[in-house]
Amino acid sequence: MTPITDTLRLALVQLNPTMGDLLGNAAKLRDARARATVEGADLMVTSELFICGYPPEDLVLKPAFIRACRKVVEDLAAETADGGPAILIGAPWMVGDELHNVVCLLDEGKVQAVRSKVDLPNYGPFDEKRVFQSGPLPGPIDFRGVRLGVPICEDTWSDEVCECLAETGAEILIVPNGSPYWADRVEERIQVEVARVVETGLPLVYVNQMGGQDELIFDGASFALEADRTLSIQLPQFEEAVATFTWKREGETWKCVDGTRVATPGLAEAQWRACVMGLRDYVTKNGFPGVILGLSGGIDSAICAAMAVDALGADKVRCVMLPYRYTASESLEDAEACARALGVAYDVVPIEPAVAGMETALKPMFEGLTPDVAEENIQARTRGVILMALSNKFGPMVVTTGNKSEMSVGYATLYGDMNGGFNPIKDIYKTEVFKLAAWRNTNRPADALGPDGEVIPVRIITKPPSAELRPDQTDQDSLPPYDELDDILECLVEREMGVSEIAARGHDEALVNRIQNLLYVAEYKRRQAPPGVKVTSRNFGRDRRYPITNRFRDKR
Repeated sequence: MTPITDTLRLALVQLNPTMGDLLGNAAKLRDARARATVEGADLMVTSELFICGYPPEDLVLKPAFIRACRKVVEDLAAETADGGPAILIGAPWMVGDELHNVVCLLDEGKVQAVRSKVDLPNYGPFDEKRVFQSGPLPGPIDFRGVRLGVPICEDTWSDEVCECLAETGAEILIVPNGSPYWADRVEERIQVEVARVVETGLPLVYVNQMGGQDELIFDGASFALEADRTLSIQLPQFEEAVATFTWKREGETWKCVDGTRVATPGLAEAQWRACVMGLRDYVTKNGFPGVILGLSGGIDSAICAAMAVDALGADKVRCVMLPYRYTASESLEDAEACARALGVAYDVVPIEPAVAGMETALKPMFEGLTPDVAEENIQARTRGVILMALSNKFGPMVVTTGNKSEMSVGYATLYGDMNGGFNPIKDIYKTEVFKLAAWRNTNRPADALGPDGEVIPVRIITKPPSAELRPDQTDQDSLPPYDELDDILECLVEREMGVSEIAARGHDEALVNRIQNLLYVAEYKRRQAPPGVKVTSRNFGRDRRYPITNRFRDKR
């Protein structure tokens, strides 16, 4: 084949793989290759570990899985004998007797080259050192007369690998990534990659995974930087894309001559779309026919219902109001109005008979004791049992609706409102829940399946939040105002600030100590909570892993 020396048609393949669906992922890649062939691509670039999905966690410790991955990659390699585009594909791969995270070049019917990831991340949501071995510093891959440097994801978050590639003759850096989303992540990635371009003097192409994988969201937003740091390509965020661009050699430098840039959404839209995509992929990839949730007339269940409809369509969402004697008439009205605005199936199942039965069973043991949180939690647990029964009978997954503020301080009932399979707002503080609800009432993302206009009645957003487990209850009976609570929590959770530092921001020190204690003692609840979308830099579970048994308190 005649070497290409001055022009390279490069296809960026930003797809949504399903973990472990090797044949399905290969089929998606074949479809993309057919498109790239029509567009005249020379080389396709996929995301990190595309063939199996990222992150595979301990799945890669299963020898049969590794063998299956290799077989699918080799089958794809054989298909490149047709003279069409070559493929850079990520896969778990045995190198000798070590398991590596690699990128393979598939061309002319063979696996022509393999490059291993050097810098294995082991922080936050990443624990690659648990399953992979680090590879040696790589040299470039010679592809049809072009020397490609292929650092893998974390390899570009420090300078060593890219500098090695530049020093050994790389002409362009191509970076397969599995970079999860959290707020302002796009700008953070670009700044990191700009540093590599400055250090090496080389242009850089960044291809990221798209889609939800358990709690993690991969937002795509692939891009390219010229050698002068100019952003020449920006693919869409939260959307699959296959796009081919022309790179030409101009003197000693490669330049993209036909790049396009798609605007990425603002923060509110990005947070909303991340939550929606996470819920959609969790439900569909795990084979649930739809979802069911308790619609209380409050803000949390309303926003989860709206997200569910945007994710799956109204025909796959069922909402149930579960009233008790403390349920206000306006809550009944608001829940019905929300269900009507969203166009979902809506049922009302009073819980009074079930609660009465439980109280009767417990009466001999509770005799003479003052009613307290035990009786309140019977209500929440009764609702949880009913929702799970409906899930068992009809098949939809129960959506859990607690926000990050509640999960932080334990303002939730185990085996009650914490029941369910997945929580789209688990990593969203209450103050942001209000903002996102108001945003959705005046905005509808292009990929949303829900209706335009007001989908969450305004009264749900403006009325004081309440669990309605006792007469005239509001959240502020037990908690400080949410703007104050959320600032304290963000300082404790995201920033790991000390009590005195937080008090210096204007908070009462006794209150900060109280919130710190609530945060620590609720750890056992969070360990039993369903998974949920990660949208902050430090979520519960993957990022923040505290011991349940813990007597430390930061007191001066």
